[in-house]
Amino acid sequence: MSTASLEKSRPTRTHWLITLYAGGGEFCDGYILSIIGVALPLLAADYHLNSFDSGVVGSASLVGMFAGGLVFGYVTDRVGRQKVYLFDIAAFILLSAAQFFVSDPWQLTVLRFLMGIAIGADFAIAGTIASEFAPRNSRGPLLVIMVTMWSVGAAVAYVVGWAMMSSGHDNWRWMLASSAIPAVLILLLRFGTPESPRWLLSKGRNQEAEAVLKQMLGPDATLADLEADTASRTRYTDIFRGAYLRRTIFVSVFWACQLLPIYAITTYEPTILSSFGLADGNDSYLGSVVVQIFFVLGSLSGILVINKGRRTLLLWSFGLSAIPLLCLAALARPAPAVVVVLFAAFGVAAFSSQCLQAIYPSELFPTGVRATANGFATGISRVGAAIGTWGARRPRPQHPVGHAARRGDLRHRLGHVVRPRAGDQRAHPRRRQRGGRGLQPPRASSCPP
Repeated sequence: MSTASLEKSRPTRTHWLITLYAGGGEFCDGYILSIIGVALPLLAADYHLNSFDSGVVGSASLVGMFAGGLVFGYVTDRVGRQKVYLFDIAAFILLSAAQFFVSDPWQLTVLRFLMGIAIGADFAIAGTIASEFAPRNSRGPLLVIMVTMWSVGAAVAYVVGWAMMSSGHDNWRWMLASSAIPAVLILLLRFGTPESPRWLLSKGRNQEAEAVLKQMLGPDATLADLEADTASRTRYTDIFRGAYLRRTIFVSVFWACQLLPIYAITTYEPTILSSFGLADGNDSYLGSVVVQIFFVLGSLSGILVINKGRRTLLLWSFGLSAIPLLCLAALARPAPAVVVVLFAAFGVAAFSSQCLQAIYPSELFPTGVRATANGFATGISRVGAAIGTWGARRPRPQHPVGHAARRGDLRHRLGHVVRPRAGDQRAHPRRRQRGGRGLQPPRASSCPP
């Protein structure tokens, strides 16, 4: 009699729903982290914030993500995927609504920090739970869909922000509180998501794991291809031992280098576009939507190549994304159409490998520390994001941004984009990956150098 296997099965309706529900968290993450880019200038005008104060408010969520990733990845491995999966979205709802009632910038800073903790937790859990349910050969494409939802959320945030610009006094409050709406929807959808069978099996709860598989794949489902994960344990220090240390460094470094220019551009995108003369006033937010659409297309393009080699995709993405940034730095007064084309090219090249932020931690670490590694990399990568956001916090709205100023800003970001290429080759295990790989990596002591 034939048996159904999680690793070898074709994607079912349940696989797609779990991926989309995990992607819903990514949507909320992108929305929350992008809507501040629209609301911050209005908030700064109301409270007369200088560039330093604005930078503190804008970076607070990134600091929170650092803490949330470091802590809640490990918590997820200890207590289970499902609990944290619901907790972080519930926190989104409460904290989003609370932003409407702040009476001082420091209160908003605290709330944005707490929201960052919840976002860091969601980054650690979303990719982990989606990957643990996904079949081997479909894991890459499914995680591409999940990660793309971040860019969709960012694009929607700019549309909502632009629509609310003329809503009157305190419009920034409504913008920030609006993130509670998608969070409520995602929380309702996530209810009923089963616990990961891999995590259940790693904790010795075999009967529960088998019940989940039978619910998904039918009565013939088997645990046979998951047995290698049974002895997996949860110790934070394991991700710093043996070959796992190299993998932890690799994932953390490439992720941080990806985020440095992306967060700088996304957080201050309307201001950056205005500085290039692409749009003035509120129209710059529509320009941001156009750029985000290309980010979405770039992320989706990863489906075409993700199963042809993870490492190849990562290296080409870094190399190709540097070219349009160099062009923007070199051109003194580029035409608006040229700016759009270069930003679009950057978006397609840079975002094509965003899926690897979820794929690599899932495939390089065992179940017992998979979310721990994902959370640690999430936290460390926010250092790059914070550097990008903080370094771009000094827009110059008083006068047109000149060639030298633009070139200096872009060179600063570009240096961090192209630098990791050599380091990534050293840190990654020397194998070329084609197609999906299983989620039972070899023991750290037996990994190739």
